[in-house]
Amino acid sequence: MTASLDGVVSYRLPLGDTRIDLNPRIGQPISLRFSGTIHCIKCGRETKKSFGQGFCFPCFRSAPEASECILRPELCRAHEGEARDMEWARSHCLKEHVVYLAKSSAVKVGITRNTQIPTRWIDQGASEAIVFARTPNRYTAGLLEVAMKAHLTDRTNWRRMLKNEICDDDLLAFKRQLRAELDDDLSEYIDEDTTLWRIDYPVQAFPEKVKSVGFDKQPEIDGMLMGIKGQYLLLDSDRVLNIRKHTGYEVEVT
Repeated sequence: MTASLDGVVSYRLPLGDTRIDLNPRIGQPISLRFSGTIHCIKCGRETKKSFGQGFCFPCFRSAPEASECILRPELCRAHEGEARDMEWARSHCLKEHVVYLAKSSAVKVGITRNTQIPTRWIDQGASEAIVFARTPNRYTAGLLEVAMKAHLTDRTNWRRMLKNEICDDDLLAFKRQLRAELDDDLSEYIDEDTTLWRIDYPVQAFPEKVKSVGFDKQPEIDGMLMGIKGQYLLLDSDRVLNIRKHTGYEVEVT
C-alpha cells in the first residue's frame, strides 16, 4: 500500500495500473481473492513462493534491494565501493540517512533515507516519531543504530501496535537521554530538530485479540474493513491482513 500524511493517513492499494482509495471504504465490506499466482517484484517471473516480501529466490539472493545491509545497515560497504549493484547503492546507500525514534508499543530506534519520511514511520504503525540524527550514508546510520540498541529496541511489537497499545514515553526526553550516551564520533551527527511528528490512522475499531490471516492458507478473505494501520488491513472478528507480506501476489479486490 502507498500512504500519505495529511491529517489522518490516506491509503491507496495498487492493483496493476489501478490505485484504489481505501479510506472511503472503511466501514464497508471488502473481498480479496488470491488467484494463486505470485510474480517476483524484481524480475517479474512467476514464482511458487515469495521471499523477502516479494522476490523469487534467485532475485532474493542477488537483488540489491534484498542485500544483507537492508536489515543490518552496519554491514553496508557501499562507502568502500562494495555492493551488489553500485549504481543502486549510490542512490540508496550513499545518500543522507535519518536515525529516528518512533513510538508505538514501545520507543524504538530505526533508520531510513531522508526521502522516506514520514512513509517509513507510517509503514511501521508509529503514533509519534522524531528525527534523532542525520548521517551521510547508510553505514554510519547503522553504527548509530547499533549503539542506541543498547538502550532501546529496534523492533515493533506488531500485535500490540495493531491493538493500539501505545506507550506513554516522551520522545523528546528519550532524545536528550540518548545523546548523552553516544561517543563523540557519533554524537556529531545528532540533529537539533525537536519537531514531534504525530500520526493518526483511519481506524473505526482496533482488534482486541489479533488474528493474522494470509493468502497462503486462505485464498479468499472477506469481511468488514474496520481500519488500516501500518501495512495492515484491520477486518472484523479481530482479523488482520499484512498487505506488505503479500507483495507480488495476484489479487482481485471487490
